[in-house]
Amino acid sequence: MTMKPTRRAFGAGVAACLLASTALAQETPTFALVQINQQALFFNEMNRGAQEAAEAAGVNLVIFNANNDSAAQNSAIETYIQEGVAGLAVVAIDVNGIMPAVEQADAAGIPVVAIDAILPEDGPQKAQIGVDNAKAGADLAAFYNENMTGASKLGIVGALNSYIQNVRKDGFEEALDGDSVTVAGTVDGQNVQDVALAAAENLITANPDLTAIYATGEPALMGAIAAVSSQGKQDALSVFGWDLTAQAIDGIDDGYVKAVIQQDPAGMGAAAVEALVALHAGESVEAEISVPVTIVTPENVDDFRSLFE
Repeated sequence: MTMKPTRRAFGAGVAACLLASTALAQETPTFALVQINQQALFFNEMNRGAQEAAEAAGVNLVIFNANNDSAAQNSAIETYIQEGVAGLAVVAIDVNGIMPAVEQADAAGIPVVAIDAILPEDGPQKAQIGVDNAKAGADLAAFYNENMTGASKLGIVGALNSYIQNVRKDGFEEALDGDSVTVAGTVDGQNVQDVALAAAENLITANPDLTAIYATGEPALMGAIAAVSSQGKQDALSVFGWDLTAQAIDGIDDGYVKAVIQQDPAGMGAAAVEALVALHAGESVEAEISVPVTIVTPENVDDFRSLFE
């Protein structure tokens, strides 16, 4: 004779299963990615790479969108510290202003890795993930020097609130051929496409003899491309910049976008999560984790079209 379990025994079994499930959930570490914004394709690709790496590692990942607000990044880190995340990846807007929050995380035993934007070397972050932005800027300037024949007048669309884009600006500007290139100045696109568009239009209007624009990031490049197009300057201006988009590829096809530095943001996001997983397991990671870049020109642009299909 088979006896049916009593209601009490059945209830106890469910409770035990729930407790086991809760314990299992608690054993799965949660990592946090503190992002700059979700407007730029660059950051969305970084999020995608990080999420795929988290899924592959069997860990949880939460992503915070600061919407270009450095104070919001600090508040998010403080919240994640209170929630006891297992690790933090930070794409800093203000590399100095974010350090008190980074130090608080480290004091709480939460490892921090930095992506793209370079945090101060004396900070407690465990790894810096990204590219050598100064060198990449200089490499693009070398391409500019070689391919812009004769004298040229260059304007820069930057993001003066971004440390990393200032590094790109300086690396590029310092490597220009001073004998043939005149720099008209830098306008501030604030890492926002609409602001960059207005700034680029003002740059072009103020310098009717401008022959080239260098854009230090995706919003700046998008703004510069839109400004050149809206003012019908495709035949007069050459555009150089960072981070491919479908519009940038169209500009390359049309001949006025000459070269774009393409990073691997998905690779950066994946490398950050992989580093945090290793740190959580008690392993060590390299202090500098380098992700390579490519200068995209008409010669190799076909290799990148599938990214935007």
